[in-house]
Amino acid sequence: MNLKSNYRQLDLVFPPAFSPVVLGRDSVLEANVCEILSALGADELARAIHVEWNARLFSAAGRADSRRNLISLNPRLREHDAAEIDRTLRHELAHLLAQFRAGRRRIPPHGAAWRKACRDLGIADEARCHTLPFPVKQRVRRFLYRCSRCGKDFPRVRPIKRTIACLDCCRKFNGGKFDPSARLRLVKNGDVS
Repeated sequence: MNLKSNYRQLDLVFPPAFSPVVLGRDSVLEANVCEILSALGADELARAIHVEWNARLFSAAGRADSRRNLISLNPRLREHDAAEIDRTLRHELAHLLAQFRAGRRRIPPHGAAWRKACRDLGIADEARCHTLPFPVKQRVRRFLYRCSRCGKDFPRVRPIKRTIACLDCCRKFNGGKFDPSARLRLVKNGDVS
């Protein structure tokens, strides 16, 4: 019996532009991050960090989660050049590095600590937001809150679950601390009955 005649090789031919998107952890990018962080003396963070491709990111290019030491990247980044992927990776890495350096102290997301981390990572001119042509999903803002003090409106997609106040009024009238007189009050409830 001739086995070669019974079995034929299956050849899959894809169009030249085919580029499968692999979601989940990316060990190549994780190794790159480890190398970058080790050069900056952040070996502890380098060992703990994970990088993943996450299809749930819609308009964001990336996201950093300092609690889980996780960088999530939008798979649409692969439609752009490698330099854009590297820049986005370093942008998100700057968030984790800044928080790592600050320890348990809370820091602003794009504040001075983040800008210093960007300089250390070689992206000193980094902007707060990307300008990539990702689609933006428009959501109906069904809830309207108003500041009790200045009357400024705050439209929201979801209801606010805790007591919050107008930041401008808190800064202006109470040294940046919570000011009960500037509490946001629900003006329009978007529930459809």
